[in-house]
Amino acid sequence: MALRIRMPKLMLALVLALGLPCAGAAADEVPSAKLKLQSSAALVLDQGSGRVLYGKNTHAIVPIASITKLMTAMVVLDANLDPNEPVAITEDDVDNLRGTHSRLKVGTALAREDLLRLALMASENRAASALARAYPGGRESFVQAMNLKAQLLGMSGSRFSDSTGLSSANVSTAEELSRLVSEAYRYDKIREHTTAAGYEVNAGGRRLAFRNTNGLVSSRGWDIGVSKTGFINESGRNLVMQATLAGRAVVIVLLNSWGKYSRQGDAQRIRKWLEVAAGVAPAPRRTVSGRARRHLSSSATGGDPSG
Repeated sequence: MALRIRMPKLMLALVLALGLPCAGAAADEVPSAKLKLQSSAALVLDQGSGRVLYGKNTHAIVPIASITKLMTAMVVLDANLDPNEPVAITEDDVDNLRGTHSRLKVGTALAREDLLRLALMASENRAASALARAYPGGRESFVQAMNLKAQLLGMSGSRFSDSTGLSSANVSTAEELSRLVSEAYRYDKIREHTTAAGYEVNAGGRRLAFRNTNGLVSSRGWDIGVSKTGFINESGRNLVMQATLAGRAVVIVLLNSWGKYSRQGDAQRIRKWLEVAAGVAPAPRRTVSGRARRHLSSSATGGDPSG
C-alpha cells in the first residue's frame, strides 16, 4: 500500500522533481522518453485501451485541491436529488480556512444544478460547500459517500475530507485520478458543466457571470470532454482532462505544476506529442493575448485561489 506523503510544498516539489517517467509506461507507439513535462506528477492514459502512454510519479500521494469537486459532483448526481430545489448559501459555507473570495453572498439561493455547474465550471467553493451541506445526512454523510465512491473505483490511496478541496487532507495520485476522470466522463452533467466556457446566474436580483477556470475549453483545436483545475499552496497547480487528441481519446492528469502557465503548457506539449506520434500536422499556434493569458491564470471567483 502506498505511503501517504506529508511534507511542506517545497520539499514535495523537490522529491517529485527527482522522479523519472515510469518504466514501461510507453505504449501504443508513443515514446514517453520524448515528452518532458514541468508538472511534478503526470499521467497520459489511452482511454480506449486503458494503457498508460506516459507516466511520471504516478503513485505519489499528494493534495489535489479542487480536483476534489469531480468527486463532489458524482456524489451529488448519484443521490438523484432534485436539481431544481433551491439551496441557500449560509455562513457555514464561508471559507474560513483560506479566506477565498466568493460573489455568492450569504443568503443567495440557487437551484442545486446551478450550484453544481458553478462548482465544476468556475470551481466555486461556496457552491461546493452548500451541495455537501444540503446532502441527506449533511456534510459527514457526504464525505463518507465520497470515500465510499473512491473505494468502489479502486482509489485505495485517495482520501477526501471535504467537498471543496480547500483542505490539504484531500489526497490522491495521478494514477487514481485517471480513474476518477474516466468515471466522471460517464456523467452527462459533468461533461456538460466542466466544459462550458461560461455561465450567468441570477443571484438575488443580480446577474453574475462566471467563467471556466480552464481556458483551454474554448481554445481552438481542443476537443475536451471533462475538465477540472485545482490549486492550493500545498498542491501547486493541477489540471485533469478527458480529451480527444489526434483522434485518440485520452485522460490527462497534471499535478503540482508551479509556474503560472505550466499546466496549460504541459497540456499543449502533450497534444503536440500525440499529434507528432500520429503523423498529424500540429495545429498552428495562436498568439495568446494578454487578456486571454490573464484568464488562463486568474482565479475563479470563489473557486481555486489561482484557478
